[in-house]
Amino acid sequence: MRNSSSLAIPFAGRSTADDVLSGVDLAGKTILITGCNSGIGFETMRALQAHGAHVIALARSEQSARDAIARAGGSGTPVACDLGDLASVDAAIGKIHGLGRQLDAVIANAGVMGASQAEQLYGVEKQFWVNHVAHFRLVNGLLDLVPDRTARIVVVSSLASKLSAPKEGIAFGDLDGRKNYRATRFYAQSKLANALFARELSQRLAERGIAVNSLHPGSILGTGFMRNFAAPIRLLLRLARPLGKTLPQGAATQTLLAASPLVAGVTGLYWSDCKPAKGSRHLELGHCSM
Repeated sequence: MRNSSSLAIPFAGRSTADDVLSGVDLAGKTILITGCNSGIGFETMRALQAHGAHVIALARSEQSARDAIARAGGSGTPVACDLGDLASVDAAIGKIHGLGRQLDAVIANAGVMGASQAEQLYGVEKQFWVNHVAHFRLVNGLLDLVPDRTARIVVVSSLASKLSAPKEGIAFGDLDGRKNYRATRFYAQSKLANALFARELSQRLAERGIAVNSLHPGSILGTGFMRNFAAPIRLLLRLARPLGKTLPQGAATQTLLAASPLVAGVTGLYWSDCKPAKGSRHLELGHCSM
Protein backbone atom coordinates (compact mmCIF):
# COMPACT_ATOMS: atom_id res chain seq x y z
CA MET A 1 0.00 0.00 0.00
CA ARG A 2 1.12 3.57 -0.64
CA ASN A 3 2.45 5.98 1.96
CA SER A 4 0.53 9.24 2.40
CA SER A 5 3.75 11.28 2.14
CA SER A 6 3.92 10.39 -1.56
CA LEU A 7 0.53 11.91 -2.35
CA ALA A 8 0.20 14.92 -4.62
CA ILE A 9 -3.49 15.85 -4.54
CA PRO A 10 -4.44 19.09 -6.31
CA PHE A 11 -7.78 19.39 -4.52
CA ALA A 12 -8.84 21.13 -1.31
CA GLY A 13 -11.84 22.26 0.70
CA ARG A 14 -13.59 24.10 -2.14
CA SER A 15 -13.15 21.32 -4.69
CA THR A 16 -16.32 19.56 -5.82
CA ALA A 17 -17.18 15.93 -6.50
CA ASP A 18 -16.97 16.63 -10.23
CA ASP A 19 -13.58 18.31 -9.78
CA VAL A 20 -12.01 15.26 -8.17
CA LEU A 21 -13.35 13.03 -10.96
CA SER A 22 -12.26 15.29 -13.81
CA GLY A 23 -10.93 13.07 -16.59
CA VAL A 24 -11.76 9.85 -14.69
CA ASP A 25 -13.70 7.17 -16.59
CA LEU A 26 -15.64 4.90 -14.24
CA ALA A 27 -17.30 2.80 -16.94
CA GLY A 28 -17.46 -0.81 -15.79
CA LYS A 29 -17.16 0.13 -12.10
CA THR A 30 -19.84 -0.68 -9.54
CA ILE A 31 -20.00 1.50 -6.45
CA LEU A 32 -22.39 1.11 -3.52
CA ILE A 33 -23.53 4.06 -1.41
CA THR A 34 -25.91 4.35 1.52
CA GLY A 35 -28.09 7.42 1.92
CA CYS A 36 -28.25 7.98 -1.82
CA ASN A 37 -31.45 10.01 -1.84
CA SER A 38 -30.39 13.30 -0.24
CA GLY A 39 -27.53 15.57 0.76
CA ILE A 40 -23.96 14.61 -0.01
CA GLY A 41 -25.03 11.02 -0.63
CA PHE A 42 -27.12 12.08 -3.61
CA GLU A 43 -24.42 14.43 -4.87
CA THR A 44 -21.80 11.68 -4.60
CA MET A 45 -24.04 9.27 -6.51
CA ARG A 46 -24.77 11.86 -9.20
CA ALA A 47 -21.07 12.56 -9.76
CA LEU A 48 -20.16 8.86 -9.88
CA GLN A 49 -22.94 8.13 -12.36
CA ALA A 50 -21.98 11.12 -14.48
CA HIS A 51 -18.51 9.62 -14.87
CA GLY A 52 -19.82 6.22 -15.93
CA ALA A 53 -20.15 4.20 -12.71
CA HIS A 54 -23.06 1.88 -12.03
CA VAL A 55 -24.26 2.79 -8.54
CA ILE A 56 -25.99 0.41 -6.16
CA ALA A 57 -28.09 3.00 -4.40
CA LEU A 58 -29.34 2.33 -0.88
CA ALA A 59 -32.12 4.30 0.81
CA ARG A 60 -34.80 3.50 3.39
CA SER A 61 -37.18 2.37 0.66
CA GLU A 62 -36.60 0.99 -2.80
CA GLN A 63 -38.86 3.66 -4.27
CA SER A 64 -36.83 6.44 -2.67
CA ALA A 65 -33.64 4.94 -4.09
CA ARG A 66 -35.24 4.51 -7.52
CA ASP A 67 -36.42 8.12 -7.55
CA ALA A 68 -32.92 9.31 -6.60
CA ILE A 69 -31.34 7.33 -9.44
CA ALA A 70 -33.82 8.85 -11.88
CA ARG A 71 -33.07 12.38 -10.62
CA ALA A 72 -29.36 11.75 -10.99
CA GLY A 73 -29.88 10.53 -14.54
CA GLY A 74 -27.35 7.70 -14.58
CA SER A 75 -27.08 3.95 -14.23
CA GLY A 76 -28.05 2.42 -10.91
CA THR A 77 -29.76 -0.34 -8.99
CA PRO A 78 -32.11 0.68 -6.16
CA VAL A 79 -31.98 -1.29 -2.91
CA ALA A 80 -34.09 -0.78 0.21
CA CYS A 81 -31.93 -0.58 3.33
CA ASP A 82 -33.43 0.93 6.46
CA LEU A 83 -30.43 1.19 8.76
CA GLY A 84 -32.74 1.34 11.76
CA ASP A 85 -34.10 -2.12 10.97
CA LEU A 86 -31.72 -5.08 11.26
CA ALA A 87 -33.94 -7.28 9.09
CA SER A 88 -33.84 -4.63 6.36
CA VAL A 89 -30.03 -4.45 6.53
CA ASP A 90 -29.75 -8.23 6.23
CA ALA A 91 -32.27 -8.28 3.37
CA ALA A 92 -30.21 -5.63 1.56
CA ILE A 93 -27.06 -7.74 1.99
CA GLY A 94 -28.90 -10.69 0.48
CA LYS A 95 -30.25 -8.69 -2.46
CA ILE A 96 -26.85 -7.19 -3.25
CA HIS A 97 -25.29 -10.66 -3.28
CA GLY A 98 -27.99 -11.73 -5.70
CA LEU A 99 -27.06 -9.02 -8.22
CA GLY A 100 -23.95 -10.91 -9.31
CA ARG A 101 -21.74 -7.81 -9.27
CA GLN A 102 -18.43 -7.19 -7.55
CA LEU A 103 -18.25 -3.95 -5.59
CA ASP A 104 -15.37 -1.74 -6.62
CA ALA A 105 -16.15 0.65 -3.78
CA VAL A 106 -18.50 0.81 -0.80
CA ILE A 107 -19.38 4.22 0.68
CA ALA A 108 -20.95 4.15 4.15
CA ASN A 109 -22.47 7.62 3.88
CA ALA A 110 -25.91 7.63 5.52
CA GLY A 111 -26.31 9.10 8.98
CA VAL A 112 -28.78 10.51 11.46
CA MET A 113 -28.53 13.17 14.12
CA GLY A 114 -30.53 12.45 17.25
CA ALA A 115 -33.36 14.34 18.87
CA SER A 116 -33.22 16.07 22.24
CA GLN A 117 -34.38 12.91 23.99
CA ALA A 118 -32.53 9.61 23.71
CA GLU A 119 -34.09 6.99 21.46
CA GLN A 120 -33.07 3.34 21.43
CA LEU A 121 -32.89 0.67 18.75
CA TYR A 122 -32.15 -2.89 19.83
CA GLY A 123 -31.11 -1.55 23.23
CA VAL A 124 -28.57 0.88 21.72
CA GLU A 125 -28.88 4.66 21.35
CA LYS A 126 -30.30 5.37 17.89
CA GLN A 127 -27.43 7.42 16.45
CA PHE A 128 -24.87 4.82 17.49
CA TRP A 129 -26.99 2.06 15.95
CA VAL A 130 -27.74 3.74 12.61
CA ASN A 131 -24.45 5.54 12.07
CA HIS A 132 -22.14 2.77 13.26
CA VAL A 133 -23.63 -0.61 14.14
CA ALA A 134 -25.85 -0.95 11.06
CA HIS A 135 -23.03 0.12 8.74
CA PHE A 136 -20.69 -2.30 10.54
CA ARG A 137 -23.15 -5.09 9.79
CA LEU A 138 -23.67 -4.01 6.18
CA VAL A 139 -20.00 -3.54 5.25
CA ASN A 140 -18.89 -6.79 6.85
CA GLY A 141 -21.72 -8.60 5.09
CA LEU A 142 -20.42 -7.41 1.72
CA LEU A 143 -16.68 -8.01 2.10
CA ASP A 144 -16.76 -11.12 -0.06
CA LEU A 145 -17.96 -8.96 -2.98
CA VAL A 146 -15.07 -6.48 -2.90
CA PRO A 147 -12.10 -7.50 -5.08
CA ASP A 148 -8.60 -7.81 -3.70
CA ARG A 149 -5.96 -5.20 -4.60
CA THR A 150 -8.35 -2.66 -6.13
CA ALA A 151 -11.44 -2.24 -3.94
CA ARG A 152 -12.08 0.68 -1.62
CA ILE A 153 -14.24 1.16 1.45
CA VAL A 154 -15.08 4.70 2.52
CA VAL A 155 -16.66 5.48 5.89
CA VAL A 156 -18.09 8.96 6.52
CA SER A 157 -17.10 10.17 9.98
CA SER A 158 -17.07 13.77 11.22
CA LEU A 159 -14.91 16.38 12.87
CA ALA A 160 -17.29 15.91 15.79
CA SER A 161 -15.51 12.63 16.47
CA LYS A 162 -12.50 14.71 17.47
CA LEU A 163 -14.18 17.65 19.17
CA SER A 164 -17.26 16.37 20.98
CA ALA A 165 -17.03 12.63 21.69
CA PRO A 166 -16.90 11.41 25.33
CA LYS A 167 -13.52 11.83 27.00
CA GLU A 168 -13.13 8.07 27.20
CA GLY A 169 -13.90 7.71 23.50
CA ILE A 170 -16.83 5.30 23.47
CA ALA A 171 -19.05 5.32 26.57
CA PHE A 172 -19.54 1.56 26.70
CA GLY A 173 -21.32 1.86 30.05
CA ASP A 174 -24.00 4.06 28.52
CA LEU A 175 -24.57 2.81 24.99
CA ASP A 176 -28.32 3.14 25.39
CA GLY A 177 -28.01 6.80 26.41
CA ARG A 178 -30.13 6.48 29.50
CA LYS A 179 -27.51 7.86 31.91
CA ASN A 180 -25.91 10.90 30.33
CA TYR A 181 -27.50 11.66 26.96
CA ARG A 182 -26.75 14.73 24.89
CA ALA A 183 -27.56 14.58 21.19
CA THR A 184 -24.31 16.19 20.02
CA ARG A 185 -22.17 14.04 22.34
CA PHE A 186 -23.76 10.81 21.20
CA TYR A 187 -23.60 11.86 17.55
CA ALA A 188 -19.87 12.50 18.01
CA GLN A 189 -19.47 9.12 19.68
CA SER A 190 -21.10 7.37 16.72
CA LYS A 191 -18.79 9.21 14.32
CA LEU A 192 -15.74 8.27 16.37
CA ALA A 193 -16.91 4.65 16.14
CA ASN A 194 -17.07 5.08 12.34
CA ALA A 195 -13.47 6.28 12.22
CA LEU A 196 -12.22 3.56 14.57
CA PHE A 197 -14.03 0.93 12.49
CA ALA A 198 -12.39 2.17 9.31
CA ARG A 199 -8.94 2.18 10.91
CA GLU A 200 -9.31 -1.37 12.26
CA LEU A 201 -10.81 -2.66 9.01
CA SER A 202 -7.91 -1.20 7.05
CA GLN A 203 -5.54 -3.32 9.13
CA ARG A 204 -7.62 -6.48 8.82
CA LEU A 205 -7.92 -6.11 5.03
CA ALA A 206 -4.31 -5.08 4.44
CA GLU A 207 -3.32 -8.53 3.18
CA ARG A 208 -6.09 -8.33 0.59
CA GLY A 209 -4.89 -4.91 -0.53
CA ILE A 210 -8.27 -3.27 0.07
CA ALA A 211 -8.10 0.44 0.93
CA VAL A 212 -10.26 1.62 3.84
CA ASN A 213 -10.44 5.27 4.89
CA SER A 214 -12.69 7.57 6.93
CA LEU A 215 -13.37 11.26 6.46
CA HIS A 216 -14.90 14.49 7.65
CA PRO A 217 -16.99 15.85 4.75
CA GLY A 218 -17.04 19.41 6.08
CA SER A 219 -19.81 21.58 7.46
CA ILE A 220 -22.60 21.44 4.90
CA LEU A 221 -25.21 23.95 5.97
CA GLY A 222 -28.85 24.17 4.98
CA THR A 223 -29.43 20.44 4.40
CA GLY A 224 -31.75 19.92 7.39
CA PHE A 225 -29.35 17.37 8.88
CA MET A 226 -28.78 19.54 11.94
CA ARG A 227 -32.44 20.33 12.57
CA ASN A 228 -32.35 18.64 15.97
CA PHE A 229 -29.80 21.06 17.41
CA ALA A 230 -31.06 23.53 19.98
CA ALA A 231 -32.31 26.87 18.62
CA PRO A 232 -29.22 28.90 19.66
CA ILE A 233 -26.92 26.48 17.85
CA ARG A 234 -29.12 26.55 14.74
CA LEU A 235 -28.87 30.35 14.77
CA LEU A 236 -25.08 30.19 14.95
CA LEU A 237 -25.05 27.73 12.07
CA ARG A 238 -27.16 30.06 9.95
CA LEU A 239 -24.77 32.93 10.69
CA ALA A 240 -21.85 30.68 9.72
CA ARG A 241 -23.44 29.67 6.43
CA PRO A 242 -20.91 31.61 4.28
CA LEU A 243 -18.12 29.49 5.81
CA GLY A 244 -19.83 26.19 5.08
CA LYS A 245 -19.60 23.98 2.02
CA THR A 246 -22.03 23.44 -0.81
CA LEU A 247 -23.28 19.91 -1.38
CA PRO A 248 -20.90 19.34 -4.33
CA GLN A 249 -18.01 20.49 -2.13
CA GLY A 250 -19.16 18.34 0.79
CA ALA A 251 -19.26 15.27 -1.45
CA ALA A 252 -15.74 15.78 -2.81
CA THR A 253 -13.63 13.94 -0.22
CA GLN A 254 -15.67 10.75 -0.19
CA THR A 255 -15.87 10.78 -3.99
CA LEU A 256 -12.09 11.19 -4.18
CA LEU A 257 -11.53 8.26 -1.83
CA ALA A 258 -14.01 6.03 -3.62
CA ALA A 259 -12.96 6.57 -7.19
CA SER A 260 -9.94 8.79 -7.90
CA PRO A 261 -6.78 7.07 -9.17
CA LEU A 262 -4.77 9.66 -7.21
CA VAL A 263 -5.43 7.83 -3.93
CA ALA A 264 -5.26 4.24 -5.16
CA GLY A 265 -3.64 2.01 -2.54
CA VAL A 266 -3.83 4.57 0.28
CA THR A 267 -5.44 3.11 3.39
CA GLY A 268 -5.98 3.58 7.11
CA LEU A 269 -6.24 7.36 7.10
CA TYR A 270 -8.69 10.00 8.29
CA TRP A 271 -9.33 12.69 5.66
CA SER A 272 -10.70 16.22 5.45
CA ASP A 273 -10.81 18.69 2.54
CA CYS A 274 -9.45 16.02 0.17
CA LYS A 275 -6.28 15.62 2.25
CA PRO A 276 -5.12 13.31 5.04
CA ALA A 277 -5.88 14.98 8.39
CA LYS A 278 -5.37 14.48 12.09
CA GLY A 279 -8.31 12.69 13.67
CA SER A 280 -9.34 11.99 17.22
CA ARG A 281 -6.61 11.22 19.73
CA HIS A 282 -8.33 7.86 20.20
CA LEU A 283 -7.93 7.21 16.50
CA GLU A 284 -4.30 8.27 16.55
CA LEU A 285 -3.55 5.72 19.25
CA GLY A 286 -4.13 3.02 16.65
CA HIS A 287 -1.58 1.82 14.11
CA CYS A 288 -1.99 3.16 10.60
CA SER A 289 -1.62 0.36 8.06
CA MET A 290 0.06 1.53 4.88
